Amino acid sequence: MLIVIFVIVLWYGGLFFQSFFLHRYAAHQVFTMSKTMERITFILTWIFQGSSYLSAYGYGIMHRMHHAYTDTEKDPHSPSYDANLFSMMWKTKTIYQDINQQRIAIDARFTKNVPQWKAFDTFASSRFSRLLWISLYILFFAFFATAWWQWLLLPITFLMAPIHGVIINWFGHIYGYVNYKMKNTSKNLFRFDFLMMGEGYHNNHHKFASRANFGVKWYEIDFTYLIIKLLNAVGFIKLKTN
Repeated sequence: MLIVIFVIVLWYGGLFFQSFFLHRYAAHQVFTMSKTMERITFILTWIFQGSSYLSAYGYGIMHRMHHAYTDTEKDPHSPSYDANLFSMMWKTKTIYQDINQQRIAIDARFTKNVPQWKAFDTFASSRFSRLLWISLYILFFAFFATAWWQWLLLPITFLMAPIHGVIINWFGHIYGYVNYKMKNTSKNLFRFDFLMMGEGYHNNHHKFASRANFGVKWYEIDFTYLIIKLLNAVGFIKLKTN
């Protein structure tokens, strides 16, 4: 049971910081925070994403490119131009690394005000850091796993962030319903998004990219937005008014 709880904590913890920090802050800047709070959030993102840590800089730029080029050949991840989810994610990984390592020219509109902490990103994205987290996960399973099937959950801990990405960037452009007809394939995966903390309202998000709340209908509860509202109320962040 402890293993299942551990995986759930990593799932929702990593997902929250991907949605809150990488997506809504780094890419869309729907709220502001102090430099100290930003650095704390960098570290918390590393702790919860662990071996699959994503740079706010690389993620922020790539996601802006996704919105600008949705479902075209320039889209970093689109089921419309990739044969399967594995080829799409490999392409995504390559573009992400090219951005972080500055191997490709990036339009200035995609880099404006994207947060970057080069020294920390270098460490958090290093092979040492990733192997350290993988080793800790294996040790945790070795001490606390009580059934053989629990070991099947171990690969999920290694690849948490890419799995989150696949769910939205692949399945969120193939399955689900639409509230808004658009010139792209974005869809809302769930009417009540218990699994992706609001990220599943992908069609809504493509319609209103700068909106902090991804839910539109009364039943589309965005749990990440609820936490953002709380953090705004206590003064840790400041929501922008549209």
